[in-house]
Amino acid sequence: MTHRLNEWSNDPWSATLESLDPENQSLWWMTKRVMTVPTPSPPLVTPGGIALSDSEKAEALADNLEAQFQPVTDPSVPAVIEIVDMVLRSYFLSPASEPQLTTPDEVLEAIRGLKVSKAPGPNSVPNRVLKHLPMQAVSLLARIFNAVLRTHHIPQTWKHIRVICP
Repeated sequence: MTHRLNEWSNDPWSATLESLDPENQSLWWMTKRVMTVPTPSPPLVTPGGIALSDSEKAEALADNLEAQFQPVTDPSVPAVIEIVDMVLRSYFLSPASEPQLTTPDEVLEAIRGLKVSKAPGPNSVPNRVLKHLPMQAVSLLARIFNAVLRTHHIPQTWKHIRVICP
């Protein structure tokens, strides 16, 4: 740490040391910057050996990507076109599946899993407030989520969605 502080004494940032103020967190940010030690990326094992330097690693990654992504010489192979057409027809002709709806118990379980010490999310509602919602409000949340799922056919893999009520 002494070495890092000595580096800073010759740095133009040293002028800011006098302006550190514990009230506006500038002291915290400066301490964090001093204590953070950059870590180099690990070596890469390549067919030609071990890549240690940044340039060797970049070259190894470029060679690997070049080997994986070769241009298609003849994209008009009839068998490929037929398979793609068949998959597309099947996709567009199949009816949309009904989304899996949520229950108030699932919403309540998700709320119970929230940590009260975490900052509020995009909705600005603290987790402590969500944990004190009455069951009627939890049921209303489940109804809102299900209405959105039915209306917009949102993929089940999505983790976050923003609901804006007028």
